[in-house]
Amino acid sequence: MNGTSSRLLELLSLLQARRDWPGAELAERLEVSRRTVRRDVERLRELGYPVESLTGPAGGYRLASGTAMPPLLLDDDEAIAIAVGLRTAARASVDGIEETSVRALVKLEQVLPTRLRRRVAALGAATVTLPGGGGPTVDPQSLTVLATACREGECVRFAYRARDGAEGRREVEPHSLVNLGRRWYLLAWDRGREDWRSFRVDRLAKPAATGVRHPRRQPPGGDAARFVARGISSAPQRYEARVTVRLSAEELRRWVPERWGTVEPIDADSCEYRTGDYDLGWLTMRIAMIGAEYEVHEPPELVEELRALAGRVGRAVGTDSG
Repeated sequence: MNGTSSRLLELLSLLQARRDWPGAELAERLEVSRRTVRRDVERLRELGYPVESLTGPAGGYRLASGTAMPPLLLDDDEAIAIAVGLRTAARASVDGIEETSVRALVKLEQVLPTRLRRRVAALGAATVTLPGGGGPTVDPQSLTVLATACREGECVRFAYRARDGAEGRREVEPHSLVNLGRRWYLLAWDRGREDWRSFRVDRLAKPAATGVRHPRRQPPGGDAARFVARGISSAPQRYEARVTVRLSAEELRRWVPERWGTVEPIDADSCEYRTGDYDLGWLTMRIAMIGAEYEVHEPPELVEELRALAGRVGRAVGTDSG
């Protein structure tokens, strides 16, 4: 009985992880016969899970929206509370739970009855979250649309505003969502440019799945987060800084996130740090926070901003910075 129960849980998890499953593939993943899969599906239906059968040469199954919540020991109000809580966590970028919240929200909304989905949408639209720490905010609905498209291998179209302010339409093959700091990025294969691109989710609008499936691709190196971080650090910025830091490259790398720039060793006790930003104020604070002696070589605007900052700090503590 324990084997059957664990297999039912595994089957339910598979049905939640993807929209459509051929029966033969489910049997292979569960290492059972197709007849056993049919019996297990019937057991799930008896428990209240809305599993649909798919017609066609291969046949298959899909976990659909039901007329009532499956017996998860949740009543309607509890299900709504969980959905709204997950939306709020995603919108507020609560450290450490954003990606998990989006995944859980996709699974929960997939099986919510229509009447509950309407109530969740209404509550989400009426709820205002005060962001902690500033930074761009992202529409949770955009995250769930993109997360579902990543999971299903489905192309997406959206309006996009580039770094330089240029606006246009993009059609992409989404790979994954990456959360870096308080910003969300979509890593995708851009069908128009025929290359990998990362898109800031707060700069895109009205994402919509096209219904077109695409082959699974892997980004160079296979690590989505590292690929996005490297793309951010190597992208041209309005202000590019070059700084010599009196720390070893290894020590500075432990302090500096990879997305902030590059660190190259000069000798055992010093290194060159290159970083940039479109906002001179943020770049100034980033350099000022380095916990070691350093020398700024460029740009001249950064040197002047640091001098002004040193003067303000000196006056604040009652000394002359010189």
